[in-house]
Amino acid sequence: MFIEQMNTKKFNFILYLPIPLGFLLLMIVNYVSSQGMDTEKVIHDLIAQIGVNLTFILLVGPLSFACLFLLFWVKVLHQQSIRSLTTSRQKVDWGRIMFSFTLWAVLTILMVSLAYFANPENFHVNFQAVPFFTFLILAILLIPLQTSFEEYFFRGYLMQGIGVVTKSRLWPFLITSILFGVMHIANPEVGKMGYIIMVYYIGTGFFLAILTLMDEGLELALGFHAANNLIGALLITSDWSAFQTHSILKDLSEPSAGFDVILPVVIIFPILLFIFSKKYNWTGWKEKLTGRIAANPINELNKID
Repeated sequence: MFIEQMNTKKFNFILYLPIPLGFLLLMIVNYVSSQGMDTEKVIHDLIAQIGVNLTFILLVGPLSFACLFLLFWVKVLHQQSIRSLTTSRQKVDWGRIMFSFTLWAVLTILMVSLAYFANPENFHVNFQAVPFFTFLILAILLIPLQTSFEEYFFRGYLMQGIGVVTKSRLWPFLITSILFGVMHIANPEVGKMGYIIMVYYIGTGFFLAILTLMDEGLELALGFHAANNLIGALLITSDWSAFQTHSILKDLSEPSAGFDVILPVVIIFPILLFIFSKKYNWTGWKEKLTGRIAANPINELNKID
């Protein structure tokens, strides 16, 4: 099963520690340094100096590079295959990635379209051909790497590692979901809406963790996360969001943390889980989410792809 795939004779706890400890330290430094800082103004000043696209590269580029570095670390230092960090299947199921991506992309387009036609006064048509298509190229290159890093780190490397140490599926389920939400605590959206939006970020972490554990692989989470960030960045931006882009629409409304923050967590995500569970015949929910992990190394996973 997916979470057990780091549980081999080649697992080296000393080599495992630097990545999560380094990332945790960066999270703490980022949060502490952002205290008392108007992150919205910082982003606006940066855009005024170097432009929207270069600001986007500075914000997304480090995590895109981190994805490549993490895969290198796993492949070379841990001698673990990228396939085993991605899925429990014999090969990565690209059909799963595309289904999840397409499903969430279509739903995102529908929801943004409904919001626009319901309250057109809250939006400005921001589309300009040259800036948009320039940004499109950058987004296609960088955003999938950025979202893949977050999935490979939280739902892959961290989840598998915590599973090996605790011999439990529950602890990695809880820890990675909460840490994923906390990672976003310095986002300008938090400063604008308050800490209530952490319900959405942490809830999304739990949703993606359920996808990974129930489907025994990262494919569905990779597709969903890529669609969420990529389609969202192309469709809509605002003056108070972390991603300020040459999108099609610009949200002019004053943000408020109301039911729209809770809606995805309590309604939309459960519906998506139902769809995925029926399509992929998920069973054994309690065991897959909270069960124990075998203590014996899985020798057959030592083979490197």
